[in-house]
Amino acid sequence: MGNAAGEEFFVKYHFKTDQGIRCLTNDEAARLAGSDPESHTVDLMDSIERGDLPSWTLRIQVMAASQAAGYRINPFDLTKVWPQGDYPLIEVGKLVLDRNPSNYFAEVEQAAFDPAHFVPGIGPSPDKMLQGRLFAYGDAHRYRLGINHTQLPINSPHASHADNYGRDGAMRFDARYGREKNYEPNSYGGPVETGDPLYASLEGGPSGTYSWNDHDLDDFSQAGSLYRLMPEDAKDRLVDSIATGLAQVTRDDVVERSIASFTQADPDYGARVETAVKQRRG
Repeated sequence: MGNAAGEEFFVKYHFKTDQGIRCLTNDEAARLAGSDPESHTVDLMDSIERGDLPSWTLRIQVMAASQAAGYRINPFDLTKVWPQGDYPLIEVGKLVLDRNPSNYFAEVEQAAFDPAHFVPGIGPSPDKMLQGRLFAYGDAHRYRLGINHTQLPINSPHASHADNYGRDGAMRFDARYGREKNYEPNSYGGPVETGDPLYASLEGGPSGTYSWNDHDLDDFSQAGSLYRLMPEDAKDRLVDSIATGLAQVTRDDVVERSIASFTQADPDYGARVETAVKQRRG
């Protein structure tokens, strides 16, 4: 993201639930999956219908591009978080779901979200997962919904008009633009590019192929920090969930390597998982 002065910043977006967080235990999930497998969808729709609107507060963290290169962790590793002590959360606004779709297929099944669609001033980060999604999402939508999926009401802009040279193709039933020319430049008053960059290009070109560095070798410290933040009853549920699945693995060496990973995050974490697996195996 850039500002009018040409300064570049990286922004991490957080949508924080206003409803709070509640999780199902393994036993609760097993019962609910059999009795009401659509429970989460039903709960969402019923809440909106009765006016108990679900909402999320949007907060952001902002890191200057000049700080990113020397930061102690790779800020673009999606398995890591930016410590809030270094980059505090800044409240921006709210996301509120205030109505249910009137036609589920038209408004949900045909929705096409594409992270390559930017508004002026915002561009992509070097996050490797994002870099792949920039082209993969658009390709998936063109295959799933067709080349003209951006003309569907759910995917087209409502606050503005997209003036471009998109023409014809499968499932195009209107005669949009008629005989107007569909190329640029032309001598017939067609739309032209502004020449303004959509987003600032990062100095040094951080996107590309690079070898691993020390930023990318720490796979355990943040996992351990998260574990140590949990209250004891949450640790018990976490260990129970992990051990329930891990106890069914038939190869002992795989189980041992898994427990070693939990131990590297936190010795107590690994010890509790190991004990719980042994108890379930008898």
